[in-house]
Amino acid sequence: MKTALLVVASLIAYGTVPVHAAAAPPADGTFQTGPALATACSGVPIRTTDNAASVVAKWPTGTTFCFASGVHRISEVIHPKSDQVLAGDKGAVLTGSVRLTRWNASNGAWTTTGALPPAYEQTGQCEDNKANICHLREQVFRDGKHLTRVASRDKVAPGTFYADYAANAIYLGDSPVGHAIEMSKTPTAIEPGGTGVTVRGLTVEHFATPPQGGAVVLGLGWHVLANDIRWNHAVGAMLVNADSAVLEKNRIHDNGQLGVGQYSTLNGSITANEISGNNTDGFWIADWESGGVKTTWSSGGRVSGNLIENNRGVGLWSDAYDDNRTFSDNQIVGNAADGIRYEIGRNGVIADNTVSGNGFGTGRGSGTSLWDGGGINVNTSRGVQVRDNVVANNVNGIAIQSRTRGSGPWGTNVLRDIVVSGNQVTMRGGTTATGLVQNSGAAIPAGEVTLNHNVYILDSLSAERFQKAGQWYTAPQWRATGQDTASVFSLGKAVLDEATGVLTILPLVR
Repeated sequence: MKTALLVVASLIAYGTVPVHAAAAPPADGTFQTGPALATACSGVPIRTTDNAASVVAKWPTGTTFCFASGVHRISEVIHPKSDQVLAGDKGAVLTGSVRLTRWNASNGAWTTTGALPPAYEQTGQCEDNKANICHLREQVFRDGKHLTRVASRDKVAPGTFYADYAANAIYLGDSPVGHAIEMSKTPTAIEPGGTGVTVRGLTVEHFATPPQGGAVVLGLGWHVLANDIRWNHAVGAMLVNADSAVLEKNRIHDNGQLGVGQYSTLNGSITANEISGNNTDGFWIADWESGGVKTTWSSGGRVSGNLIENNRGVGLWSDAYDDNRTFSDNQIVGNAADGIRYEIGRNGVIADNTVSGNGFGTGRGSGTSLWDGGGINVNTSRGVQVRDNVVANNVNGIAIQSRTRGSGPWGTNVLRDIVVSGNQVTMRGGTTATGLVQNSGAAIPAGEVTLNHNVYILDSLSAERFQKAGQWYTAPQWRATGQDTASVFSLGKAVLDEATGVLTILPLVR
């Protein structure tokens, strides 16, 4: 993104020091992802009537496979060998679902039997932690439309289904007559296999992935690009022990738990994807692995240039022992919890992102205090730079949290060496704030958190929009604490000229 110069066009600005600011996101329609971007395929054909896993298993390393246009019902997980390519002709769909065709009317609903698997272990944390049905993997679709699971037979209504695992029966609230009814069954579409695999130009949908499991699981050096990964029960794409893997230019949307996950992967690259509308199956919004992207545990690399919007959870989350992680140039918009959360990590860079309208979800654990997060939330981490981001109209601006979080591979988990600079933060109305919170036993030593050279666009210079350890401050009072001494506090409206990179703060029209 461009570095912007600040022009203060009114005397209502409180401070006059130029800062950096992230550029505005591209105009609607310019973000291009999905199978239409894939190159044409030439290789071993896989017909819709073939067992794709068997075909792939018969050919040597380095083979390219072309999935024909149409629906491929995947009953076995595909394990490509090293350097193989799985590519799709236009309209190639890999589905993990089976057709359900034998239905009987039953007291205002319709029922079929014999399709469900035996009961299995329940994992995951649900938004509804009483019914706890989010961990159940078999989704049901009517003419391709995802039906909502309900917890009991008496709650079945149009647009819903109930699965009785003890009786091995499925109940629908809509007539199946003349409609295609499908149930997700196969747990995963594609997983290693070998190294250096390419997957491109495919639609991957309706897989009964277990919580924290991916429909497409990337391995070492994989390149997964220009796919549409959608409507799978848990995670769309997972990087697991996938050093140097690249996930780019995919549409990853409407998955039941999370769009993208990364675990134990060094130098992974998650770039230029559209990741939207995930957590359709009711996983816990505020504080479990749901929403857009989550990276964790001995991982590093870059998440950059993605559109991450309208996910029911955290937009972009680094959690637990990420090292040298960079989040840059992403558009993070309208997610139910934090826009960006950086938690128990170190050596992180959060730069040049546009973060707006996040954190307004409701439900268990959601809230409006700095403890509940904000546009950007740094939690009990070390060596994190938050710079040159546009953070606007989130539940809070930038939240720095110091919590007692035990110990790990780096010793005691503490908040240290946090620098917040060059950001443009809009906070207008409600209880929105920027600042520092700490719990007992996790006091923040002086000098470990520095906020400076930022622009704050406020509703009032007398509004208490800043907080430190439970004390609220107006803009002048906040500056007097030693934070943001060279920052700008303005009542204006910021306008960025893309051609010149000049950020102008205009007076409000009253």
